[in-house]
Order: sequence, then C-alpha cells, then structure tokens
Amino acid sequence: MATFVMQTLGCEVAAINTVHFSNHTGYRQFKGRRTPAPEIKELYDGLRQSYLTDFDVLLSGYAPSAEVVEAIGTIARDLRYRSTVHPGGFFWVFDPVMGDQGRLYVSEDIVPAYKALVREADLILPNQFEAELLSGVSINSLSGVANAVRTLHKTQGTKHVVVTSVGFGDEGQKNGDAGTLTVVGSSRKQDGSARLFKIEVPKLNCYFSGTGDMFAALMVARLREAAAQANLLDRASWMPNDVVEAVDLPLAKATEKVLSSMQMILEKTWRARDEEMQKFGLGPGASVGGVEGEGETVGEDKRRFLAETKAAEVRVVRNTKDLIEPEARYKAEALEV
Repeated sequence: MATFVMQTLGCEVAAINTVHFSNHTGYRQFKGRRTPAPEIKELYDGLRQSYLTDFDVLLSGYAPSAEVVEAIGTIARDLRYRSTVHPGGFFWVFDPVMGDQGRLYVSEDIVPAYKALVREADLILPNQFEAELLSGVSINSLSGVANAVRTLHKTQGTKHVVVTSVGFGDEGQKNGDAGTLTVVGSSRKQDGSARLFKIEVPKLNCYFSGTGDMFAALMVARLREAAAQANLLDRASWMPNDVVEAVDLPLAKATEKVLSSMQMILEKTWRARDEEMQKFGLGPGASVGGVEGEGETVGEDKRRFLAETKAAEVRVVRNTKDLIEPEARYKAEALEV
C-alpha cells in the first residue's frame, strides 16, 4: 500500500498497489509480479498498528484476483468505520478494472467479487463494458448507458457513477476524424433516481495506456474540490441536495475539469510521439534506448511497436500546468433518455 498527501486540497489519499511490474502491460511484455492478497492485508495491518490510517479518500483500481478485490473491500470497510463519527470523512473512489471492448482481461471470478463491492463505494468509474458487467444491462446506445446507471443507482445503491468511455462503432466519424467519445455521469437522488449528464470529447487517433488511471486520480482531486465548494465535505458520500440539477452537480463540474486536463495533455503527448517516431531508426542500435536488449535479436516490427509505445507514454509531469489550470473546454449537458 502506498500513500501520498494532496497538499493543495489538504487531504490524505490511500492508494493500493496491487502489482509490481517493470512497465505497463501496453508493451505486451513485462517482468514482475502481482501482489498477493495476504501481502496487501499485512501492509495495511502495519499502517493500522502505527496509527497511520487517517485517510480521507481511498482510490482503488486494478486487482489481479478475487482475493485481492475482497482484501480491498475489507480495507475500505475498516477505513469507513473509522470515520463513522465524521460523515463525509471517508470517500471511496472505485475503478472496477475488468476489461474493455467486450473482452475481459481478468479472471471471471473477479466479476462477482467486484459486483459485491459496488454498493459500498461512493463513486465508481466503469468503462462501457464494465458498466454492462456490473449492471447486467446491455449497452448499445446512450439509452442503454442511462439504464445501466439507473440500475446501479436503484439496485446497487451506488451514490455516484461515471461511465468513462462510451462509443458505438463508427458513429460520429466523418472527414477522416476519429469521432467522439462520450462520458456519462450521475449522482443519485434520495429516491434512487438518476441525475444524468454527458460530456462529449473528440477522440484522438493515437493509442495511450493509463488514461483510466489518470482519469481516476484526477477525479479524486477535482471531485473533492467541487464538493468543498458546495460545502458537502461533511455529508456522507458528499451527496448534493435533490434540487441540484444534473449539469450543476459537483460530479459534473469535476468531470468537466478532468476531461479538459486530459485532452490537453493527450494532445501534447500525441504531438511529442509523432516527433519522437520521426527519429526512429536514425540512431545506432535498436531505436529503443539505442542498444539491443541483453543480446536478444528483435525484429524491426517489434522494435517499432515498442518505440511507439514508449513514445506515447502520457506526458503528465512535464505538463502539470494543464492539470492545475486547464482550459475550460467542455460543458456537461443533461442526458434525457
């Protein structure tokens, strides 16, 4: 388990590290190991025994096994119990990483483990495929997305939902453009009904790894900021009053800023990738670090793929200004379907 302090917001966030890999899996090769559930529990016990569990927010993402998912749930329950005397003093942002584009990339027993935790989280961040798995609702239109979110609110009791990437085939593509990506969110009312909003952003014709992690991390900061501005930090799950319209929700305001920051950084990453790839093959060696790896003979196609993947690493640190002060590019719209 790792912790870090968000100084600008005055809160402490716990993040659970469930893998120790040499590089992200977008390279299609990596070394390292997945953290076993007993080790995660042991690390948390160490924090607890040293009175180091005064976290305001828990951010959880990829879990390599159902046992790790259950361990995360146990930690979240303990942290929530410790904040019982302070409503709103603990908030769980839960990214149920299971798959994408209709394909699971975790074992099947992880799906029911995630479903069991959905009602306990304050905010869940599934993509389109994951929203289908969690809700049991087929999604092939915006109406389907809306019904999936309504189901999660009504059936599971989930307070806040953002479906992070919604797209339907080639819809919206024209003039050679990559089309648009829709993000759909909602904060439930007391009766369980949804307040649905959507934000559409242009797709970029470049593959990036880690955008889901980036979205989740930025959402922690921006949602807490928006909840503070609305004086909701002393309310359980930072829930706004029922009279607040969808486009005025703190969740909608946070999503606007998160997507603006992400698009600015991804555009700059895309340009930098193209500039870097223009140099491919011009230097000595393999064009990946300039030398061959430990005597391996790697074909040109693989070297190019690895070089493109490295060149497309999201340039977050060198563009921190876009995280802190993004342009106001997007506005949420009410989704009435």
